[in-house]
Amino acid sequence: MDASPKEAKSKRIRGKARAVKGPSRGGKEKPAARKKRAASDGEQTAEARSKASARARPKLLSGGNPQIPKGDGDAPAQAYIAAMPGWKRDIGRRLDALITHTVPRVRKAVRWNSPFYGVEGRGWFLTFHCFAKYIKVTFLRGMSLRPLPPVESKHPDVRYFHIREGEPLDEKLLARWIRQAAKRPGDPLF
Repeated sequence: MDASPKEAKSKRIRGKARAVKGPSRGGKEKPAARKKRAASDGEQTAEARSKASARARPKLLSGGNPQIPKGDGDAPAQAYIAAMPGWKRDIGRRLDALITHTVPRVRKAVRWNSPFYGVEGRGWFLTFHCFAKYIKVTFLRGMSLRPLPPVESKHPDVRYFHIREGEPLDEKLLARWIRQAAKRPGDPLF
C-alpha cells in the first residue's frame, strides 16, 4: 500500500535533513548541531577552547598563590612558577635558576601549593610561597644559617626571607644561604 501524500512529504524532508551537513535551509544552525558538527569535523568551538584554556590555567588562591597539584620533579615546580602572577613570576624564575645553579643536583617537588627544593637523602631545605605583597622564601633549617635570615617563625628551626616588588634582590646573599642550607640535613617531613 502506498504512503499518503503527507507521509511521503515527511519522509522526503527527513531524508534531506540527514543529507545536509551544516546549516539548515533556514540559514541558522542550532548550537547543539553546530557543536556536534564541529566535533565531527575535528574543530573546536570558541566555548570549548575557552573551557580548555580555563582548565589549563591553575586557580590562584588567596594572595595570588597558584594551586598546583602535588608532584615530584621539575615539571610541577615549573608549572607553579609559570602560574605565579605578575612580577612574582619573574622572581620565581630567578629563584629557581639561582637554586638550580647553586645546587646542581637539586631535587624539586610541589607540596601544599608551593615548590620545594631538596637534596636526595637529606630532605627539603627551601620552599617559597606567594602572598599578596611579597614572596616568602622559607629556609626549613634557617636557624643554622649565617647570617640569620631576617624573619622569625613559630617553628624553632625555620627562618623566612621576604621578597617584595621593586626591592633589589641580593642574589649573592641568597646563594650563600642556599649553599649552606643544601649542606645541612633538611626536613624529611615535607
